[in-house]
Amino acid sequence: MAIPLVDTASPIVEFNEKAPLVSLVETSSINPVVESAEFAYNRTNLVQISSDGVQRAAKHIHGMLLAESYTPRTWRTHPLHLIPTEPHHPDDPWNRSVLNWIFLISALNFSFWSEREGCDDRYGVEWQRSWASPERTVHTGYWSLVSALNRALQDDAIPITDPQFYASETLCPDSVIETTFRPAAQCAEGIPLLRERIAVMREVGDVLCRHFSGSFHGLLEEFQRRHNGDGTALDLVEMVIEYFPSFRDEHVVEGRKVCIWKRAQILVADTWAAFYPASPDDPHPLFPGPRGAQIHQLTMFADYRVPQILHHLQILSYPPSLEDMLRKGTYLPSGCMEELSLRAASIVAVERVRDAMIDMNLEGSQGERVSSVVIDFFLWDLAKRVERGEEKLEGIETKAVVPAHRTRSIWY
Repeated sequence: MAIPLVDTASPIVEFNEKAPLVSLVETSSINPVVESAEFAYNRTNLVQISSDGVQRAAKHIHGMLLAESYTPRTWRTHPLHLIPTEPHHPDDPWNRSVLNWIFLISALNFSFWSEREGCDDRYGVEWQRSWASPERTVHTGYWSLVSALNRALQDDAIPITDPQFYASETLCPDSVIETTFRPAAQCAEGIPLLRERIAVMREVGDVLCRHFSGSFHGLLEEFQRRHNGDGTALDLVEMVIEYFPSFRDEHVVEGRKVCIWKRAQILVADTWAAFYPASPDDPHPLFPGPRGAQIHQLTMFADYRVPQILHHLQILSYPPSLEDMLRKGTYLPSGCMEELSLRAASIVAVERVRDAMIDMNLEGSQGERVSSVVIDFFLWDLAKRVERGEEKLEGIETKAVVPAHRTRSIWY
């Protein structure tokens, strides 16, 4: 049985779409997620981090980053991603549509695991293999979300990523959203948490329309006005948390707020990566100020896939009781001790891997400082390849892959 630890919202979250804003008043160069994760990791004292595992994995991951020439611009190589044009111009309608696409993907980037994992009839979306290839295939997991939105835009002529459209129950009734996420013919289940996804779309669309002229571009303009053109990635994360209740991935442990902020951070990180310049020496078009994005201030994005690969790499270790729960597929409620320990330990572990790379003077393939964001991007891609049997790690000792934990919530 999972052990309740925190006072938190139900995993199936209800929220007020017009909730008052959370005032953060002053932003900080210290990411609250880092301090929160350290606190929760120590207080739960369940999942453990191996110092030796961190050192070994830091060298190995760095070697793989270099071997694959893995950079922030690798984001642009994913075949289902919408790619912005270069050079970026803020009035470019295509790039504005890309921004809206990234925003909605991040708003709905949660809960893709299936009770029918490994079965052909699990939830999936039939669409093209890529924007460039008309060949059809069934996409599952996170890619089912991406392909569903792409299909709506291209095949169904539904402007589903336009906040002014999906905020309106008149223009976009629930039935249109249900059609957008329709499963492939052979599927025996629909997309998880459909009602919650619709509620999130209404909330974020309403906020964008009321405060930011109905677009993510409008939010970015206000963000830079607020920070006199010198806003950073962490500043943008905190602004997202301020305005959007459904991005506030937070819990209370022993009277202290614990911030995880998975989707808020991945929204900013994906935006940063999508528009990352060809040369790291060039200013980032969306973070053009003297400080730049300072992406190193963000952490990894605590989900259920990256903890799995961290354990496989022997960075994380599980007590027998937890490993038994994972192998049996025991459901872990959002905010229980085991679930929070997995997420907090993963954040702390990737921070330590990043720090180990810095201590060893290991740089990215373009000579840039390696960030937890890029490490997370790489580990998530690696975990998916390992899961599909496309890659077996060599040159480093690993543990047998343990199933990812099962928690159903809007937070990840």
